[in-house]
Amino acid sequence: MAVGADSVSGRVGGKTDGTPIVLLHSLLADASSFDRIIGQLAQTHRVLMLNLPGFGASGRVEGRLEAVADRVAAAIEAFAFTTKPILLGNGYGGFVALLTAIRHPALAQKLVLADCGAAFDEPGRAAFRGMSANAKEKGLTGIADIAMRRLFAPEFQAANPALIAERRERFIAVDPATFHAACAALSSLDLRDQLGGMKVPTLVMAGEHDEATPPRMSEELAAGLPNARFHLLRGCAHVPQLQDPDLFMSAIRSFID
Repeated sequence: MAVGADSVSGRVGGKTDGTPIVLLHSLLADASSFDRIIGQLAQTHRVLMLNLPGFGASGRVEGRLEAVADRVAAAIEAFAFTTKPILLGNGYGGFVALLTAIRHPALAQKLVLADCGAAFDEPGRAAFRGMSANAKEKGLTGIADIAMRRLFAPEFQAANPALIAERRERFIAVDPATFHAACAALSSLDLRDQLGGMKVPTLVMAGEHDEATPPRMSEELAAGLPNARFHLLRGCAHVPQLQDPDLFMSAIRSFID
């Protein structure tokens, strides 16, 4: 799909007259990270899975995370939905969804923000700087084990080798320039002073064992938003919709319907 002089790729499907829901994936994945919940969502919603700029066939965006959010907003607006969509973001996609809603307050009717926050603490910032530096030295293949640990707890990895192998391949395929730019953006991002003006109803969730964005970050985000509630996903880590799709859907169902 053309967005100005650039392009954004994705898949759209589901119930043609259902409320639109836009899915925004994490930094260490792509739109396929939502494949395990698409079937359930498609029964009730019009589902748009976007590859964020620089992922899949979506063109890379130059600039900071604000430019990514603006590209996403333009892509959503190009679909000309007759009903305002729900934005559902996981990890990096959650940060993008939040910033998109801040910069384009009339765009979304609701937000679901899974495993993200408004700002990282210094150890979190240092982790992104370290991952980027290591990737420049070793390539994404050289940090794939670290990336998988940020997505899934060791016990889950051991019990699901096929899924981990698939996610590893998806991660290695990420555009390196996009990865480094995202790491730089997340290592300096601080949206806390912009939360008070947000009026859109928001469900903030976090995996109990998320090491990439610990639950305290999501709790801080929910506390800073005027119209938000927080839900902890027991037993999950950074990508709960992959780890336990039924639990994830049960947590969001009443909010998105």
